[in-house]
Amino acid sequence: MTPSALAEATYIDSERELNQLVDSLRRERRIACDTESNSLHAYRGKICLIQLSTPDRDVLIDPLRIADISALGGIFADPQIEKVFHASEYDLICLQRDYNFDVRPVFDTMAAARVCGYKRIGLGNMLEDLLGLRHSKKHQTADWARRPLPASHRRYAQMDTRYLLPLRDILYGELQRAGRLEEAFEYFADVTAFEVKSHEFDPEGFWDLCRPKDLSPRQAAVLRELYILRDELAQNYDQPSHKLIANKALLQLATASPRGRKGLFGVSGLPAWLARQNGDEILQAISHGNISLAPPRPPQRLAIPQIIVDRYNLLHTWRKELAQARGLESDVILSKRSMWAIARRKPASVDDLEGIPGLGPWRRAAYGEDLLSVVNRPGG
Repeated sequence: MTPSALAEATYIDSERELNQLVDSLRRERRIACDTESNSLHAYRGKICLIQLSTPDRDVLIDPLRIADISALGGIFADPQIEKVFHASEYDLICLQRDYNFDVRPVFDTMAAARVCGYKRIGLGNMLEDLLGLRHSKKHQTADWARRPLPASHRRYAQMDTRYLLPLRDILYGELQRAGRLEEAFEYFADVTAFEVKSHEFDPEGFWDLCRPKDLSPRQAAVLRELYILRDELAQNYDQPSHKLIANKALLQLATASPRGRKGLFGVSGLPAWLARQNGDEILQAISHGNISLAPPRPPQRLAIPQIIVDRYNLLHTWRKELAQARGLESDVILSKRSMWAIARRKPASVDDLEGIPGLGPWRRAAYGEDLLSVVNRPGG
């Protein structure tokens, strides 16, 4: 089946229609959900479309046309309504960042597929392999802030949720038959635990573009000026900063320090139109960096004690072998964050594993004794 066989989704772009929708959604047991953002096309991305599907209805909600969508928050937070996503992390980050929505409970079909051992876990692959459906992802990187939204984009967005509920039911059944439901829901908790990063621009973030020892004090000062200018230009042009001027271009400019416009052209990652339009500002930033005090280098990270590194390496080997035996990807077994926490704590009992991120009741029961054996063996 292709998108052409679908009935058209309901497009909601007024508060009155949204409130009516919310009233009807309160009766649902589960809802398929997705969002589309313009993060690839704007300085500061935002949600431009919210897609929801019930067993008998698809809706596209236009938050760019609705002044207040807070009524949806109650649906997303309702503990009696399961929200079904495919690869939920970015959607959940955006929903919290833009609207402070807390979304619970979540069934993540990509995470479920990973616990089941599937290798082709993209939504298009899953729909084709399990439901015999074709879903092209050609609009995945589209500018979703575009209005009016073309019919092809609406149909694409609708497909992202239309079949998530049947897909969820297939995967739920597989997990249930394999005795992996508890493991899967614990893994859902992992993939839906996130921290929303601050929007604030950090002028010292330029150190993340290189190793501090690779730059002379003068080059570091120039790079800092260019990094700050890039952010200002990105805001002015409403473009992602790394797309406006590539990181490699900033580094090349900082090391070469061209003095004239001619030196700006041919720099890979610096668009010619930007060099023409804002060349004087770029050269001024370089000049200012050349006479500025060198920025203080970031403090060196303290070296991790070798005994902890050794424990981590033992855990890493254990995880890899277990994942191969179970036919899963290694991070489904345990995250690197969890392994570092275990290596640092060196638990002496299963009770000592409690409170370690990513080690819920199922993992402690399933892996606890093995983990203790690994970190307490000679050399650990």
